[in-house]
Amino acid sequence: MKVNNAIILAAGTSSRFAPLSYEIHKALIEVKGDIMIERQIRQLREAGITDIYVVTGYKSDQLAYLRDKFNVSLIHNHEYLIRNNHSSIWAARQFLGNSYICSVDNYFNENPFENEPEESYYAAKYAIDNTKEWCMEEGTDGYINHVRIGGENAWYMIGHAFWREDFSKRFLKILENEYDLPETKDKLWENIFIEHLDTLKMKIRKYPEHFIMEFDTLDELREFDESYKGDTRSSILKSIAKKLKVVEKELIDISVKKQTQTGAVGFSFQCKGHHYQYLFDTHVLRRLD
Repeated sequence: MKVNNAIILAAGTSSRFAPLSYEIHKALIEVKGDIMIERQIRQLREAGITDIYVVTGYKSDQLAYLRDKFNVSLIHNHEYLIRNNHSSIWAARQFLGNSYICSVDNYFNENPFENEPEESYYAAKYAIDNTKEWCMEEGTDGYINHVRIGGENAWYMIGHAFWREDFSKRFLKILENEYDLPETKDKLWENIFIEHLDTLKMKIRKYPEHFIMEFDTLDELREFDESYKGDTRSSILKSIAKKLKVVEKELIDISVKKQTQTGAVGFSFQCKGHHYQYLFDTHVLRRLD
């Protein structure tokens, strides 16, 4: 089944990645010398997939250069602030066929893409210990027949998916029927898939432990790319380190404090055993203990 194109979902605010995502789109984060979305585009091209669409929303102006540099097509999702990622699928609906569905959150140590996948699938890694990720089970026919949040000794969703044309048509028909329902607004496209496992047939594509990486927070990125321990690439964190008279690697356990429609408005962190909060709107830094 020859791949028609790839759809890269890049509309979200990635608020958990604050403060970097407040300053720069997460797609443009550099990981071990590569810009994440640029690496993914190159890997798709290396697999012979030249028709690439990037669905934008948050900080879309920062991604505009991709059109000229890589000759990709940009689709703007005007509903990215009020709906979940199913709205990005809807924005790209006219292009869906035999399509890769990708996320800018992923870094692939090796190229996972191929030009002629046989079946629709969702990429997965195996969790021996407890995980809070979405764990999949497969039936005797090899297709996913159950998904639960959290588990152990299970394959869990991480990375890209491939939709065959028949899958794309079925999914879009369901999405068309359910798009205007109030309960659809906050759903991931994966939620909709899980609710229709009887008709949306997809297999698990199993990858080794370190094949696919996903960085939800700066602390997770630091574990993979240690250069971020000493240099966070964040002007906000550099300013905080200067004010506290510490080095950046001493700012740890960074997490979003609260969110609004515009994304993360503040974050908390620890430094030398103390707990701090920083608010973006007011640039106020205060100690909480």
